Amino acid sequence: METSEIHSVKAAASHHGRLNPNSMLGGAFCILAAVFLFYVVPTHINMPPYMQNALLSPRFLPQVAGWLVFSLSFLLMIDGIMKPPKRAESDDLRRGVPLTRQALLLAAGVIYAIFFEELGAMGSGMLASAFLFLASDLRGLRIYALAIVFPVVVTLLFIYVLNVPLPVGTLWEVIFQI
Repeated sequence: METSEIHSVKAAASHHGRLNPNSMLGGAFCILAAVFLFYVVPTHINMPPYMQNALLSPRFLPQVAGWLVFSLSFLLMIDGIMKPPKRAESDDLRRGVPLTRQALLLAAGVIYAIFFEELGAMGSGMLASAFLFLASDLRGLRIYALAIVFPVVVTLLFIYVLNVPLPVGTLWEVIFQI
């Protein structure tokens, strides 16, 4: 082999190339941020007619967050295209993740998102935490007690300290007639 062929083989093995995780994630988050900025915020966040100062508007913080996500993900995408990241030894370790662990992690997110209204913040948080602990191969009664205590503390913190109303859950309202 010639020297240039050997160099290109080594470079291909050590770099991701132009379609690397940074540029793909940056592009995906750019698209999501654009949808958020130009569709979700204008159609779902209403501005009161008496609003005189734009900084006090309910749209202000979501727009700032959306533009930050858009600009940072655009920079990530450009950086991934200009300087592809090198492959790390940890990339090979991730290939051996069991399918059950991946399914439990995905189930935790789906349970939290879908059952947030029905089970409330506490119930869905407890269930999602238990699934995350199962996926992490954590065993022990003390660990699973944290799956109960942590969502309760966070929910009460949001409700009573930060004054952010979180759903109690339609299931609990029916059972306890709250």
